[in-house]
Amino acid sequence: MVTALAAYLENVRSYLRLDSPSEREVLRELSTHLEERAQELRQEGFSEEEAAKTATQYLGSPKAIAQQMYQVHSQGSWRQALLAAMPHLLLAALFALHVWQNVSLSLIIMLSILGVAAYGWRHGKPAWLFPWLGYCLVSLIYAGLFLLSLPKGWALFAFLAYIPLAWWLVSAIAAQAVRRDWLYGSLALLPLPALIGWLVALELRGGLSGYEKQHLDDIGSWIALSFLTLAVTAATFIRLRRRLLKTGALLSPEILILMLAAFSTEGGLGFLGLLALVLLSLGILLSPALLERKIGHGEGGQGQHCHR
Repeated sequence: MVTALAAYLENVRSYLRLDSPSEREVLRELSTHLEERAQELRQEGFSEEEAAKTATQYLGSPKAIAQQMYQVHSQGSWRQALLAAMPHLLLAALFALHVWQNVSLSLIIMLSILGVAAYGWRHGKPAWLFPWLGYCLVSLIYAGLFLLSLPKGWALFAFLAYIPLAWWLVSAIAAQAVRRDWLYGSLALLPLPALIGWLVALELRGGLSGYEKQHLDDIGSWIALSFLTLAVTAATFIRLRRRLLKTGALLSPEILILMLAAFSTEGGLGFLGLLALVLLSLGILLSPALLERKIGHGEGGQGQHCHR
């Protein structure tokens, strides 16, 4: 009986997409309910094997139960939604106030983002953490581009230290997202397509190398609006219950932001260029799903500790 019930609960776990505390709570409740039901059936004259089988059939299919539990437990609070939106709001303010060129302020914001991300990582890795992790990746990319500007000898030395650190950080974030849900990986990657779109727009408006400050000031308000859109997207994602709606909430705003970036080039990008950016963005945001399909979901052995 124990083996049959444990196998059923493990099947439920494989379909759950919840944080570890919620997952353990759900499986603990289901385990208690199944054992109580099986005990009642044994008292009615069923054998242990029949009692276990009937109890699991009574509860329903593991996938259906997991979907029901997801809808009950997946909705975050308004506080979590605000925390998830906060890093996007910080970047929106940076461009809305046209203080992006203030190196000290930008550095303070980035260090704050890294600090909050480290705090969330050490305190249970809640859902609101993933947007902050996304900007850690952005900072990592920016640091790599900065290293390219160093003298050749220094650049080689710096990259020897940078590459393993970057690999460790990206692997840790990717592994954590896949253990939880590939959608959280997409939530972390949310800023990348928008940033790529605006970099392309800046290139078309005058070039990234040696561009005039006026080029970025001209579209600063539009960039701020795009980050504000990402903030609303992150908050909406946290508050939604259904996975399909969460997926749509992640993908749809990126297309609007890319259209906004294309519009700012005054026709310089063109339809094919916009289409290429949209396909690239979808590829970036859906890449965690491919990773999850390849290495699987969940932490090995987790289901072994949820039964009594």
